[in-house]
Amino acid sequence: MNLDIMTYERNFDLLNRKFRELFFPTLMASIAGNFAVLVDAFFISMFMGSMYLSVVQSIEPFVAFINVIYWLIGLGGSILCNMAKAEFDEKKGNAYFTVSIIGIIIIGLIMTLSTVIFQGSYVQLLCHSDQLKPFVTQYFYYYALGIVFECYMVCLAYFIKTDGFVDMQFKAFLLCNVVNIILDVILMKFMNLGISGAAMATTIGHIVSAIYITLYFFKPNRTLKFIKVKSSEIIGYAVDICKSGSSVSSIPLYTTIRLVFLNALIVGILGELGLAAFNMCYNTLYLVDIFILGTVQSILPIAAVYYKEEDYTGVDYVTRRSLKIVIGFGAFFSALFILFPQIVLFIFNVSNPADIPTIINVIRIFSISFLAFAVNSLYMFYAESVQYNKLANIVTLLQGLIFPVLFAYIFAYLWGAEGFWASLVVSEFATLLFIVIYSKIMARKSNNDYSGFFLIKKHENATVFEFTLDGNVEDAVKLSENIQKSFNEDRLSVLVSMAIEDMIVHIININENIDLIDIIIRDNGEYILISIKYSGERINVMEDEDMASNIAILNKISQKIDYSQILGLNNIVIRIK
Repeated sequence: MNLDIMTYERNFDLLNRKFRELFFPTLMASIAGNFAVLVDAFFISMFMGSMYLSVVQSIEPFVAFINVIYWLIGLGGSILCNMAKAEFDEKKGNAYFTVSIIGIIIIGLIMTLSTVIFQGSYVQLLCHSDQLKPFVTQYFYYYALGIVFECYMVCLAYFIKTDGFVDMQFKAFLLCNVVNIILDVILMKFMNLGISGAAMATTIGHIVSAIYITLYFFKPNRTLKFIKVKSSEIIGYAVDICKSGSSVSSIPLYTTIRLVFLNALIVGILGELGLAAFNMCYNTLYLVDIFILGTVQSILPIAAVYYKEEDYTGVDYVTRRSLKIVIGFGAFFSALFILFPQIVLFIFNVSNPADIPTIINVIRIFSISFLAFAVNSLYMFYAESVQYNKLANIVTLLQGLIFPVLFAYIFAYLWGAEGFWASLVVSEFATLLFIVIYSKIMARKSNNDYSGFFLIKKHENATVFEFTLDGNVEDAVKLSENIQKSFNEDRLSVLVSMAIEDMIVHIININENIDLIDIIIRDNGEYILISIKYSGERINVMEDEDMASNIAILNKISQKIDYSQILGLNNIVIRIK
């Protein structure tokens, strides 16, 4: 096929616009969603002293375990829901939504009740210091009361983002943190509730945001709905959701296990000072992770949908763009905390002259790992979104548990505390090295079916052409005419050109203002697929009372037409045989 239409070559402006549309609200939601940890740490150190950060660090394994639950169901379910909608299966997408939301509520209630009933056992497992146990018990009890609200709010937030309600997701997280900040000050300073006040503030913030995000169910333009799912199918859907979210949700699971080992190790070496310094390291990592998560969770729904639609050039574009962003964030924060570690001292109110040299040294060493951490995080979320589940699980296990614990114990045995801090850096770069080597090996073994660092798939036995049109009829007609000239078979060329012209003209006619339309033509030999994406009014591609209309003609000449609205884009796929 030889097309003299370079003017209409795909420019990725529509995809870039959608990425920006998701990126900034998702980044803000990530900032708001992860800020709670930093807020509590900041106010605890301000009102009670930096050594009380050890209380927060002691329950971090449990907090990470709660993250496992809502990532497993929220991310896993939303990915499958997106893929079902990309396959034009609305019923299946709604089934995943129903099972996920009802499931997370049930699990959240069970977790809340178990923590209240078996509080002593949890604290005994989490805290190894008799001096800290009374404070850990206070914080743990009030935090546990809000688990069900936290799980429900975060899980629903993943789904409403994919349904185009990105601003609502951001506002829910923002509201959670505004309430948390205000109540931290009131409860800890003015009511003198201490560490219990910090936990109460967090829990109330989760309750308020959970109430707010429930307003989604009253939105008339939402596409996700609760449906009745057969009891015989519920377990199957639940298993699929857990499989889909297993690798990414394993990140907080491995963090839980890792922190249990590393907390015990550093306490044995440096005591409470070591645990407090370790807590500051993880709080600076939370700060970096806010920006990394904002980026990778923007790519997650886009990569999942475009990969399912076999738009591999679109996947390649968005991954490369995301890689540049996370490298930028990682390099910036590494340089910032290496050059100015005093920022961390200020944030966490460290004033003891005896502690300052140790903590400054620790922060500088740990900050070196941020660049590798950023790339590793992007890769894990990307692999999950395109269903490279085996690779995602391996990378998550190595980065989250195997390398950190292995290097920590080896290096601590050889070089003591300095070796422990260095191991945190080495484990991240060892993971990145594994990814690079694995990608090269797999690309070679695939006989060029996959390529590059992200193992982008290539089309097999198919010819693909990609275009971007401005929203005007003249360009639609010109593109249609040039496509008709390009096919050897007269009948097929007429059908393809008619299908594109009729669909584009109809889209332009029903939209007052439309500037970008992406068109992909894929010739598989047996049939031709035409994929059209645009941002604008929904259309009904199946019915039209006027038999002479563009849609009526299109239905006559096409073997099959599918339509879905996903990520705020209208997606039309036309099959011609």
